[in-house]
Amino acid sequence: MLRGRRGAALAGALLLWLAAGSGCDTALDARRATLCRRAVPALAPPGAEIGLLRVGAGPSRGSVRVDYRVLGGPGPHPKAEATRTRFLVCHFGAGDDLTAVTTEQGPVNGASLYLLKRYYLTTPEAEAADPGAR
Repeated sequence: MLRGRRGAALAGALLLWLAAGSGCDTALDARRATLCRRAVPALAPPGAEIGLLRVGAGPSRGSVRVDYRVLGGPGPHPKAEATRTRFLVCHFGAGDDLTAVTTEQGPVNGASLYLLKRYYLTTPEAEAADPGAR
């Protein structure tokens, strides 16, 4: 009988630990998704209206992919742009440390990534422009 109680207690503790761990992952995933969404307006054409299509897991562990369209804004072919799907893939290190960004045009260079992280992603302007917050 003692063995059964000990096993049940151990199983309960394991389930509690797993539930707590998955909660942390969920919060971390949400922070990563927010940072990646906030990068979209900075990397899209100036003045563009963004329409989010999908925000989800990227191709590698810990990455986030954001699919979007440019719905309007300046440029010679705004209607043609609205049919073109664009994307960002944000790669993260430990926690929510953004380590790389790739777009449909290729990787964002190191200097641009540094400026994006240091001077934009955590600002009130980035929060206001976040296409997922509207």
